[in-house]
Amino acid sequence: MAGLPDPQRSHDPVALAAAVLTEGNRIVVAVIALVALLALVVARLLVRQVLAAGEGTASMKRIAAAIQEGANAYLARQLRTVAVFAVAVFFLLMVLPADDWPQRAGRSLFFLVGALFSAVTGYVGMRLAVRSNVRVAAAAREATPAPGEPERDRAAVSHRAMRIAFRTGGVVGMFTVGLGLLGVCCVVLVYAADAPKVLEGFGLGAALIAMFMRVGGGIFTKAADVGADLVGKVEQGIPEDDPRNAATIADNVGDNVGDCAGMAADLFESYAVTLVAALILGTAVFGDIGLVFPLIVPAIGVLTAMAGIFAVAPRRADRSGMSAINRGFFLSAAVSLVLVAVAAYVLLPSSFAELVGVTDPAVRAHDGDPRVLALVAVALGIVLAALIQQLTGYFTEPGRRPVKDVGKSSLTGPATVVLAGISLGLESAVYAALLIGLAVYGAFLLGGASIMVALFAVALAGTGLLTTVGVIVAMDTFGPVSDNAQGIAEMSGDVRGAGAQVLTDLDAVGNTTKAITKGIAIATAVLAAAALFGSYREAIATAVADVGARATETTLSMDISQPNNLVGLVLGAAVVFLFSGLAINAVSRSAGSVVYEVRRQFREHPGIMDSSEKPEYGRVVDICTRDALRELATPGLLAVMAPIAVGFALGVGALGAYLAGAIGTGLLMAVFLANSGGAWDNAKKLVEDGQYGGKGGEAHAATVIGDTVGDPFKDTAGPAINPLLKVMNLVALLIAPAVVRFGHGEDASVGVRAAVAAVAIAVIVGAVYASKRRTVAGDGDDTPGRVTGSPDEAAPVP
Repeated sequence: MAGLPDPQRSHDPVALAAAVLTEGNRIVVAVIALVALLALVVARLLVRQVLAAGEGTASMKRIAAAIQEGANAYLARQLRTVAVFAVAVFFLLMVLPADDWPQRAGRSLFFLVGALFSAVTGYVGMRLAVRSNVRVAAAAREATPAPGEPERDRAAVSHRAMRIAFRTGGVVGMFTVGLGLLGVCCVVLVYAADAPKVLEGFGLGAALIAMFMRVGGGIFTKAADVGADLVGKVEQGIPEDDPRNAATIADNVGDNVGDCAGMAADLFESYAVTLVAALILGTAVFGDIGLVFPLIVPAIGVLTAMAGIFAVAPRRADRSGMSAINRGFFLSAAVSLVLVAVAAYVLLPSSFAELVGVTDPAVRAHDGDPRVLALVAVALGIVLAALIQQLTGYFTEPGRRPVKDVGKSSLTGPATVVLAGISLGLESAVYAALLIGLAVYGAFLLGGASIMVALFAVALAGTGLLTTVGVIVAMDTFGPVSDNAQGIAEMSGDVRGAGAQVLTDLDAVGNTTKAITKGIAIATAVLAAAALFGSYREAIATAVADVGARATETTLSMDISQPNNLVGLVLGAAVVFLFSGLAINAVSRSAGSVVYEVRRQFREHPGIMDSSEKPEYGRVVDICTRDALRELATPGLLAVMAPIAVGFALGVGALGAYLAGAIGTGLLMAVFLANSGGAWDNAKKLVEDGQYGGKGGEAHAATVIGDTVGDPFKDTAGPAINPLLKVMNLVALLIAPAVVRFGHGEDASVGVRAAVAAVAIAVIVGAVYASKRRTVAGDGDDTPGRVTGSPDEAAPVP
């Protein structure tokens, strides 16, 4: 049947005027909202399971408490800082054009809701991770028997520790899909056919907060990590997470505020933004059912994610922990595909002519089968997720040849390690781009002669990929939880022998899962951005119809043979490079501050090395907090102001080309940065496990240097590109009517366009200049580790 239309509606001659939310479909959306609430209930059950595990020794609890305090203090200050930016955007959205005031108010209101949900998702991820890490360490400790006790079953202990870590991730996954789906359902139920316009605000709120959490958390975690490694491992020759290193607590705090909170918010906004694009295009292509079907697909994903999370139960026959994780992932993907096929054939008609609420003649004349189109498009997204997972695993798993080659290059020094990692990242980016490009093109071909149908197919492919998000978030959170568990074990000294090896193995698996989820996250970003690109095209067409005849085909064309558009394309690519450079430079400056501070403590307190004096961990936490928060403004202003500058200065065609340049370059850059960093990290693990000379040798020092280069690549700049792309696309979508109005309508004004563009450019230049002029204080400074221009207030310290 074709959805659940009202009986009278399907015979009404006015029915084809526009898509509406029928009473039957309203019931479907309400059921989907209940599925979203079910995800939150399951998350609560998983929390109880995780917290029921033991916390280990008093020393382990003390270290975990310090990590919790530092993470809570940082995230609270970050959210207060970002709130100021959110309030400013709230009022900016009220100024931008909309069909009416209720729509305008709803867009601004749900901007705040999207921002709140994104922040809650990140906070929940961090909050549980800092309570789970010590429990994973305590579970692994049971692998080492006390003197006189019989040997323990190491495999059983490893499986128990892994289950705790993965179910921690499962909680974050359930919150991500639950809140994302619940927020969109609320908008649809309240605003019905106007929901796509209001959802633009919801998506922007989610994307902005995710970008801030990604950038801020990424700077914090990698500044501490790089500083700890350079002074501790390279200069002092002490192990990672050695309690004598003043940066260890900050390093473990950073894992949570960067990886857990950052990635959770990142994938939440991918979820929200993809649904925004799917609903905007769905109402144009599927009519009434287009307000519902894009929600049904991720709702199925919520249910299958539950099955996938519980299916991650390690077995003795598994080669590694990745085998169990892969099993859960592929089970979730396969069941999702079957259920989507059932939904498509139950809810959709056999021809486009039978769809109710479609006004585009080209869509109604499409000779395809909507059921087949929906199923194939969703299948493309699911298959893409599976292929990206395998491709990323090949280039980043320690047992695969690429990472072994990077590890082997350590025998000839740091330079060859860096070169090997860069070449691996560059090569892997090409294969990932080909896979994503083929998926987008395959979905596009489903549209035939109708560009709108093609773009909707791309959006449906994005919703297909969303069906795996619950498991993907669980995979990502598993990584930092395992890393923290190993840190707590090493700092406390209470986990040795077999227990320590259990945590080392889990950490290696966690490095791979983090790299895989970054690959899938950029795939979701590209599909969402491509779908939003179609929404941008639709917004331009609507705006042109509103302003009338002054708009010409030439001025609105995105043909890059036109100078304006070519410049826009180049600028879009350039912004990705600038954004990445600013993020990496911020880590470099902050890491320099950490290096000076840790050196100072070793120099002024020699008793630290023989453990007769205790390091001042709080000083490093303070440095990382202050630097990360100070750097938040520049990337946020760049993401919001750059599209405004291009649109008002060069026109809507150039702005479209700008988005295309940013999407293409962002895809390649993000994969390159993520895979290079992941390979360097696991190459270091190979050496530490005894290959190529083992710990303490020149090969080890070389891989540590490679890893420190890769840290800001994979955990700061690379992941932050995902929300950057979506923020810029949403900003373009929101300002498109104003750009057309002041460029081609009765209100056309060169002066207004020039003034807006000039202000946007001035803000960008000022923000970049302020960022570039910050310098690291010298080693002999009276206040080591401080950076010029940093605020005086200090963060609470553990």
